Amino acid sequence: MNAPVDVSFFARAARPITSYRKYWAARFGAAPFLPMSRAEMDKLGWDSCDIVIVTGDAYVDHPSFGMAVIGRVLEAQGFRVGIIAQPDWQSAEPFKALGKPNLFFGVTAGNMDSMINRYTADRKIRSDDAYTPGDVAGQRPDRAGIVYSQRCREAYKDVPIVLGGIEGSLRRIAHYDYWSDKVRRSILVDSKCDLLLYGNAERAIVDIAHRLAAREPVERITDIRGTAFIQRQSPEGWFEIDSTTVDQPGRVEDHVNPYQTTSEQAAGQGTTCAKEDGSSSLPPPPGEGGGGGNERPLIFMPNPNLTAGSPHPNPPPAGEGATVKSVQTDAAPAAEGERKRPPPRDRTVIRMPSYEQVKADPVLYAHANRVLHLETNPGNARALVQAHGDRDVWLNPPPIPLTTAEMDHVFGLPYARSPHPRYADEQGGHYGATKIPAWEMIRFSVNIMRGCFGGCTFCSITEHEGRIIQSRSEDSVIREIEEMRDKVAGFTGVVSDLGGPTANMYRLGCRSPEIEAACRKPSCVYPGICQNLKTDHGPLIRIYRRARQLKGIKKILIGSGLRYDLAVQSPEYVKELVQHHVGGYLKIAPEHTEQGPLSKMMKPGIGNYDRFKVLFDKYSAEAGKKQYLVPYFIAAHPGTTDGDMMNLALWLKKNGFRADQVQAFYPSPMASATAMYHTGKNPLRKVGRESEGVDIVRGERRRRLHKAFLRYHDANNWPLLREALKAMGRADLIGSGKHQLVPAFQPVTGGCYESARRKNSTPAKPATPAKGRLLTQHTGLPPRPTGAAKPPRAR
Repeated sequence: MNAPVDVSFFARAARPITSYRKYWAARFGAAPFLPMSRAEMDKLGWDSCDIVIVTGDAYVDHPSFGMAVIGRVLEAQGFRVGIIAQPDWQSAEPFKALGKPNLFFGVTAGNMDSMINRYTADRKIRSDDAYTPGDVAGQRPDRAGIVYSQRCREAYKDVPIVLGGIEGSLRRIAHYDYWSDKVRRSILVDSKCDLLLYGNAERAIVDIAHRLAAREPVERITDIRGTAFIQRQSPEGWFEIDSTTVDQPGRVEDHVNPYQTTSEQAAGQGTTCAKEDGSSSLPPPPGEGGGGGNERPLIFMPNPNLTAGSPHPNPPPAGEGATVKSVQTDAAPAAEGERKRPPPRDRTVIRMPSYEQVKADPVLYAHANRVLHLETNPGNARALVQAHGDRDVWLNPPPIPLTTAEMDHVFGLPYARSPHPRYADEQGGHYGATKIPAWEMIRFSVNIMRGCFGGCTFCSITEHEGRIIQSRSEDSVIREIEEMRDKVAGFTGVVSDLGGPTANMYRLGCRSPEIEAACRKPSCVYPGICQNLKTDHGPLIRIYRRARQLKGIKKILIGSGLRYDLAVQSPEYVKELVQHHVGGYLKIAPEHTEQGPLSKMMKPGIGNYDRFKVLFDKYSAEAGKKQYLVPYFIAAHPGTTDGDMMNLALWLKKNGFRADQVQAFYPSPMASATAMYHTGKNPLRKVGRESEGVDIVRGERRRRLHKAFLRYHDANNWPLLREALKAMGRADLIGSGKHQLVPAFQPVTGGCYESARRKNSTPAKPATPAKGRLLTQHTGLPPRPTGAAKPPRAR
């Protein structure tokens, strides 16, 4: 079966990563594992590495691990790539283990931000690290991207440093740092790296490698999308939109005549409508430039008399306090009566409030966060610049998404699909004391796509992978399943997951390439599903059915989170999923039941959950299976009141849910919800001094209360809940009735708590409920007789 042809604008907007002439070292061929020592290099016949990747994770040669993907992609270009994994950062010596790289150091903190990896949402140090052999904590430094970059510079001062990974993506501008409770500078400044890559980096890293191999100085590589760098001033020929203030009048727009067609409206303004003229050019959609707000529904062509680098005559203001100026000052004034046009987007840079401004002024921080999130569509995003003292951090527009053919290439590279032999135990395997939990979790899974257009404000997926879905072909997915079946030790015929960031967004996207490239909405599914979004789950159903028919495949489970508001658009998909791909439990994430917090999360109402549950129960009954939904909820999210949590607790009790674990809001860098947490403002709307405020859950006691509502059944939480209910005027919820939340009596509990994670548990002996009656959350296991997690095993 042939892979579908990409029809998106993005498929033709960039050079394919497979089109480069291979570097001379391609003659060495592919390595079984990328080398981690000089002895391995000698065995491969290498005298040096062209590129050395430094990572905070243990090296697992699997396409779910960033260092393996980037390493194999560069290897396929002909470069010799070595790996330094989890080095001792106390000195520069471990960073010299593979010698001086010929081209550059590639630095990443790993698959997780190093601070989130080490600290819980309550800022407590974790006792484990799933990306380290033996689940041992403390094998990477805090803010690993900064530390590793500095040690690489100490090791070899003249070697360029390219920083990437999710830590780099989330910290590319001045950002609120939850752990120090202050605004920190861009990681680009603190790490002193030469280039920062954000988002999916394959396209950028391939271009950088070939240009450095051609002896181009790294300081001249400033034109690659998805990169950030430091410079002293904006180059000539660019139009700078000043968006460093708020509460100033923006661009004045004429009222639109509702009886005019879009072509007539455009003609009246001296422009043309690209969509109706059939042009493939993608000009800037009009709107508010640096701040964003309501864009008019037209797609305008730029002035054909202007060259790419020429100044625009008398450009207009851009909205939300933004004004436009040209770096060149000799622009001719507009003729009298001439319509002022926006400057060309490919030569426009938006100046955000400086680091010093956002550090001192929370309102400007929220405004800067809004600007950043409005400039994330690769089809229309403009460059951004933010001053840090006398230097500018310049962010080029986001990377062009990979095509299906490029995705197939990346996932079809010769991964060993196992940890490096260095981590083998006494039996030569990876299942004993040196087992890497993160690898164990994805060992028998297959990633079929990237990206997420959900836009959840607390999530980092869209900040890193983007909102455009990048899907593999059906043949590519089937080949990986067959390879896993034939080559991976311990495979029993059960595929643990066939998904991605979201299980059911495979091949979903905009109906129109022009609309997709011009859209500035932060979500395709909030407040409702966009009328331009294709919701056909047919391609995903075909993959499921074809994979089930493979010889040796007994069961295919779906372990990725499901977007159930999309799933209900395709009852056939729900039936296929429920009857063939659910192992008793299915994870979904309503996150809350109340509109206050849901509106700040950009999540659908609980009614969507109810509609999905009806289908889920119906098809489970038809298949003769007893299956359960496992809903996830967030405590203490911005916009959540104590009353909201009380109502959520009542919903949980009414529906028979008892949470084993509690997920508290974690302010990750750069997320919109984190901007709410820090500033008390809502960046989903225009930000001003008098704009909407957001209820923020701060302080240990209030966060503990919100988590206690989620675990309303835990007797240790009852005193706190009783006190809160009385203060809220809801003492009627105290008692032993079915409609009441907590009892009036207090048993002797001894402060015990049973968690699904054994390391976080203390012994407990709860009363035995009716067998199988209680549903558990987050365990993924059937109800146990005690309704709690198993007690710790004797060691």
